Amino acid sequence: MEYISIGGILTEMPQALIAQREIDRAEIAAVAYKTARVAAYPSIQEQLDMQYWDGVNGTTIWADTIASVKSENPKP
Repeated sequence: MEYISIGGILTEMPQALIAQREIDRAEIAAVAYKTARVAAYPSIQEQLDMQYWDGVNGTTIWADTIASVKSENPKP
């Protein structure tokens, strides 16, 4: 059983509230990877520059960078 304080009175937390809290936590976790990916991706300007130089030099720096971000921040 879990308890919460309402107006200074300790009371048992309703099962529906416990269930909703778990649903909320799961939903947050399901999209948390997106926030981490956004922070880890290079800017659009940097990505375009990588793509240009990959085409000129025959390299795969852009693809490798994006794959690295995705593997470090996988979908749940």
